[in-house]
Amino acid sequence: MGHQRPASGWHSLTRAELRVARLVVTGLSNRAVAERLVVSPHTVDTHLRRVYAKLSVRSRVQLVRHALQHDTTDG
Repeated sequence: MGHQRPASGWHSLTRAELRVARLVVTGLSNRAVAERLVVSPHTVDTHLRRVYAKLSVRSRVQLVRHALQHDTTDG
């Protein structure tokens, strides 16, 4: 019935993780992302940790590179 999400890679990210990742990629700090999404900084940290794990990245720079290669905002 539903579409099975892959375990890793850009398409494995949940909607919330994508929102956080896309804002981080624009250069916002975790605190600024939290304010923009009206969530706690802890929530942003948790989502970002999951994003890093799913994408096998360890830094914001690597996240940006990954996003540039894989992100399509039409999906």
